[in-house]
Amino acid sequence: MAEYFLTQEGFNELEEKLNYLKSVRRTEVSQKISEARDLGDISENAEYDAAKDEQAFVEGEILEIETKLANAVIIDVTDTKAVTIGSKVTVEIASTKEKKVYTIVGTSETDPSAGRISNESPIGKSLIGKKAGSPVVVELPNRKTMQMKILSIKKG
Repeated sequence: MAEYFLTQEGFNELEEKLNYLKSVRRTEVSQKISEARDLGDISENAEYDAAKDEQAFVEGEILEIETKLANAVIIDVTDTKAVTIGSKVTVEIASTKEKKVYTIVGTSETDPSAGRISNESPIGKSLIGKKAGSPVVVELPNRKTMQMKILSIKKG
């Protein structure tokens, strides 16, 4: 089984989402199925079909989250010497001198618009294990490279 690297915060968020799906969404979808069934013949009932599809989606999401939680590896974010999952890294892009801040997270916690990048992304992979002051070369998917320098590393 695959390991899912999570910060404690990410683990807690997944637990909350799982609880919501089990206690609220399941009940809502069950109610929709019941109401659609009450409309009569379910063989040609679009509402019933839509509710059953929604039920399958919710149950799939529950199963996925349960699997992630069961195989979660909580990352220790106390070591600030090298970049690990949970590190907040400030870098300077060599070509533009632009400063960016990335938080390295496991794949299930990514949110690029918030600067939360996966440890498996090209930038994340390149930063893992490096120390402040280190130059970093990122291999981009288009066969180009991007150079940056790590300015600081903070945890969590």
